Amino acid sequence: MNLSDFFSSTPGIYMAQSFCHALISVIIVESAIRIWRIQEPMMMQRFRFIVMIFPIFSWPVYQILNPDRGSIHFRLETLFDSNRWLNLSIGGVIPFHLIFLSLLFLSAMIFIFQEMIPIVKHTHESKSRKLETRHPDPDSVVLQVLQEISGSKPDVLMVDDEDYILFSSNGRNPSVFLSTGLIQALDRDQLQVALVHEMAHISRNKRPFLLVIFLLRVLMFFNPVILIEFRKIVQEEEKICDDMAARITQKPHALAETLRKLFRTAEVSSTFRLKKLSGMKEALEEYSQAMLIESRIKRLEQGTDGIKERSWSQWIMTLMVISLINYYVV
Repeated sequence: MNLSDFFSSTPGIYMAQSFCHALISVIIVESAIRIWRIQEPMMMQRFRFIVMIFPIFSWPVYQILNPDRGSIHFRLETLFDSNRWLNLSIGGVIPFHLIFLSLLFLSAMIFIFQEMIPIVKHTHESKSRKLETRHPDPDSVVLQVLQEISGSKPDVLMVDDEDYILFSSNGRNPSVFLSTGLIQALDRDQLQVALVHEMAHISRNKRPFLLVIFLLRVLMFFNPVILIEFRKIVQEEEKICDDMAARITQKPHALAETLRKLFRTAEVSSTFRLKKLSGMKEALEEYSQAMLIESRIKRLEQGTDGIKERSWSQWIMTLMVISLINYYVV
């Protein structure tokens, strides 16, 4: 089977149409977010869930509704026929289907090397190397700020390290890990909001929906649109936890200052690495991280009082428009 025949097979048709459906979905979703001026991260995340989920099920659902959807007669009346474009060539030399397949292959390689391998490596290292931790001392400032936080709290474990370490783990015994170096660098308010932010992650991760989204992301490993949109969903998750921490502690400016302290080193590092070709990949990742941190700091400093909560009617309307348009994209 050559490449042109591949996109006439069931796997090829599915990959081509899921890409087209994802691309149209993201255009409509981003337009809806901009037109309705949606700024609430949780609602923005829900809109982007459409882009993640819809392309996975759209083609088989459309085929069940209309088995003749792939016929020549139906294709002549569609808005976009992927087969017609894939059979074209650039300058009569380079087949368009070769470029398209290269794009899918590149997306799959990015998924494997930037997402799957680091996850597997981190999981393996976590099992093989146990982090030396201890509970805070009775008179520790950590316990003092924890007492000021209402509700149930996870275990907080300290790591004797001068570097800034702060992360949370889930499972049967959710925990927050932080280093002694971080404790010394933050004041009481900053330490409190940092802990509450990690506690917000633990609370959010108890919901299996985010895990389902990641598994769907794995199924669409070849789709570059899903690659970009999944990372935006992860970024919105950080902003959701920021809002939760700011609402619980009523100290958004302290969280903004905490973010500045934690990520100031990364900004300097990325500026230096950009001068070296060998560090370009790391520099781009750090630059992207720095841009995200700056946007989070800006949100916290400006406040979220003026942000309106949106109703589900706009979400449903957007989904209906996407469903209708993509039905005529084959």
